[in-house]
Amino acid sequence: MDENVKLHGHWDSPFSCRVIWALKLKGIPYQYIEEDLQTKSELLLKYNPIHKKVPVLVHGGKPICESMIIIQYIDDTWPHIRPLLPKDPYQRALARFWITFSDDKVSLIWKVFTTSGEEQEKWKKECLEMLRTIEDEALMMNNEKYFFGEEIGIVDICFGWLTHWFEVIEEVCGLRLLEAQTFPKLHSWIQNFKQHHSINQTLPHYDQMVIYFKGLRERFLA
Repeated sequence: MDENVKLHGHWDSPFSCRVIWALKLKGIPYQYIEEDLQTKSELLLKYNPIHKKVPVLVHGGKPICESMIIIQYIDDTWPHIRPLLPKDPYQRALARFWITFSDDKVSLIWKVFTTSGEEQEKWKKECLEMLRTIEDEALMMNNEKYFFGEEIGIVDICFGWLTHWFEVIEEVCGLRLLEAQTFPKLHSWIQNFKQHHSINQTLPHYDQMVIYFKGLRERFLA
């Protein structure tokens, strides 16, 4: 274990998983520290005093916060080990555009999860519009496995929340938004992403997540 790289995270966080995936894909050894988000550790509060949340990467004693900033830091620090950003400047710009899109839209499925009735219907429609945009615009490449080619890159990592977490929320809420026949390219990408050995070995246990998220939803709706 390389004591110079430490990751403070939480088992069910897609943002923590983003960083784990980047480290795994690059083969960088690290020490993982599971945080109790109800009783945050002194180290977490020290390393992320502004937002007080995970993930936090600590490299050589220096903390870096926010998942996509961490991943770009990882790519900049170990650039010759399986680059995550495209080399071409235009492709890099496109990648950053879709990263921003993803992080702007990730809250939509959370709003579906935390609401019911007419309010939930409103967020469901916005979710479907988001999925259609990804299907028609982001995944318009020439039948490639991932967003920017035949290997997982930074955009795939960023959209990782659309896999396990989206499915869990659909099950807990009794919904089916991401239908294979409606979004065939997106569905194919999800299968490719989840089957990659660096991803499937690090996904949280599905049944455990369903139980945990059911409890969360009950508390939100109470």
